[in-house]
Amino acid sequence: MSFAVAIEGVTKRFADHVAVDSISFEVPRGVVYGVLGPNGAGKSTTLRMINDIIAPDGGTIRILDTLAPGRDAAPKIGYLPEERGLYPKMRVAEMIAFMGELRGMSARDAKARAGAWLERLGLSKWARNKVQDLSKGMQQKVQFAACAIHDPELLILDEPWSGLDPINAEVLRDVVAEQKKAGRTILFSTHQMEQAEKICDEVCIIARGKKVLEGGLVELKRAAQKDGLVAIGFADDQARAKAAAVIADRSIVAAERPPRHGDTADMEVELAPGATVDGLLAALVGAGASVRRFEVVVPTLHQIFVDRVGAENAIVAERSPS
Repeated sequence: MSFAVAIEGVTKRFADHVAVDSISFEVPRGVVYGVLGPNGAGKSTTLRMINDIIAPDGGTIRILDTLAPGRDAAPKIGYLPEERGLYPKMRVAEMIAFMGELRGMSARDAKARAGAWLERLGLSKWARNKVQDLSKGMQQKVQFAACAIHDPELLILDEPWSGLDPINAEVLRDVVAEQKKAGRTILFSTHQMEQAEKICDEVCIIARGKKVLEGGLVELKRAAQKDGLVAIGFADDQARAKAAAVIADRSIVAAERPPRHGDTADMEVELAPGATVDGLLAALVGAGASVRRFEVVVPTLHQIFVDRVGAENAIVAERSPS
């Protein structure tokens, strides 16, 4: 298989703090791949090593199968850093075109491509404004255009949804999907797992510098489904009363919990070891309990993360004093 990025045993230390601890993962070409985790997990450090901004203390990084981070790989990469990498006093269109020229484009092509990106991102009327006149969200879209203007094979986006409202977040998701459809690979980091869940093909979840979980999003969610949580909504109070004996049967239901915030179910139940979803439904029907909803709960990425590493690792990681 051909890979856009292959990382093996990469470690990075800052004084006595291990920011990235022997992480390995592979990003196939043509996918949207998310490096996910809380703030301070080591995500940005990992992306900076791929971009040769900082060097790893151990391990190897390969880009587009054969290239090491650095001069040869750089023209094939578009990088959106977490920090604003824009010149605030430049005009928006000139800023984007300038970044294209730095990547080897002619002034004419860069200007035309900048105009096309401004149109796509809904920023055309701001083309002659200075970057500093734009909101943080609009600046983020300008930064995306600047990193993608030269049509790189690999887009590396560090916290790309930072500062975006829901509408512009959706615009950026659509643009990322378009880039994937055009055959490019998108590697991004975020702590906003709800954004990643809407667009990722594959993910690598890290916490406190260590890899916690890796794989295809569909497969990871399917595997987590096997834990046996079922959301149940009863037709009426009478149906719920008839179901009480079944819910209390610990050979079928290990635990009962309230529905999640905003959910319309009456309860969630965790299946007992050896019990099945079909068996639970048959028991409810046998008890005469009419249900309006019976659904295996598909966990979110955030829920999968918390279940795997614990709530203490799902919070902001702290850096040891240097």
